[in-house]
Amino acid sequence: MTHAEIQASTQAPAALPADKELVLRVLPMPADSNANGDVFGGWIMAQVDLAGSVLPSRIAKGRITTVAVNQFVFKQPVSIGDLLSFYATVERVGNTSVTVRVEVYAERNPADVQVVKVTEANLTYVAIDRDGKPRQIPR
Repeated sequence: MTHAEIQASTQAPAALPADKELVLRVLPMPADSNANGDVFGGWIMAQVDLAGSVLPSRIAKGRITTVAVNQFVFKQPVSIGDLLSFYATVERVGNTSVTVRVEVYAERNPADVQVVKVTEANLTYVAIDRDGKPRQIPR
């Protein structure tokens, strides 16, 4: 296989969004599964919170904290071996808060890749100072 063929075969499938920012990519491990053998929903929620914090942290130029999970929808189960890609878009920037939408896509079946949206969420983060008090977001 030539270098160009290897590079082409390792690029993300075209079905992943091109108009959103990729903020996290992770492969769930067996320890992340529940009693049914699917990836534990709480583990996915934790990853969504991490992914969701990337853009607000940049915007706030400092410390932030999660203040609300406004919406969280599990659209399909996630399996061990699914490569998860987390995409974020900023929905709103307020005086002290930033609301983001996170969409999670699973790349399944490496031999014949299928891309499926498995989760979507909307979270709000607040910029905080050293004492944990809300602070203005720099403009």
